[in-house]
Amino acid sequence: MFNKNLKIILAAAITAFAVYQFVEGQIGNGIALLLLAGIFVFLYFKNEIILMAFLRMRKQDMEGTKKWLDKIKNPEASLVKKQQGYFNYLHGIMSSQTNLTQAEKYFKKALKFGLSMNHDVAMAKLSLAGIAMQKRRKREATTLLKEAKKLDKQGMLTDQIRMMQQQMKKI
Repeated sequence: MFNKNLKIILAAAITAFAVYQFVEGQIGNGIALLLLAGIFVFLYFKNEIILMAFLRMRKQDMEGTKKWLDKIKNPEASLVKKQQGYFNYLHGIMSSQTNLTQAEKYFKKALKFGLSMNHDVAMAKLSLAGIAMQKRRKREATTLLKEAKKLDKQGMLTDQIRMMQQQMKKI
């Protein structure tokens, strides 16, 4: 809800006040204030609105996810680069059920900005492979599928990758 620069300024101010509390002998207050400052630092790297959108997505509530994402008015100014990646990733997942061209644009943007987790990158590439397969671009789909397979180290997407490879053989 706060601007990313304001979060850092608040964290610095709270940390400075915590140091003052330590100097005055109020150790408990200083520790509590440092924990509070830590929350602002955490929210600098993990945007609270995107976290709420992920919770809505986990509950399969696409309308709720869209509501939370619509609260971010200017993602270029208010989000860090990785957060912009996840912003576009969530939009890609939501639009993949209705508009494949729009979803492809969002997934490519998400990969350009970067995603923190390898399985998120693998999922984005797998989705792009599915879109390319739908649009009859077999070579691109094969490349993306291989990249997704390399990134899927935990084996969470092996069934989907195997199913897509079988569908590729039919084309």
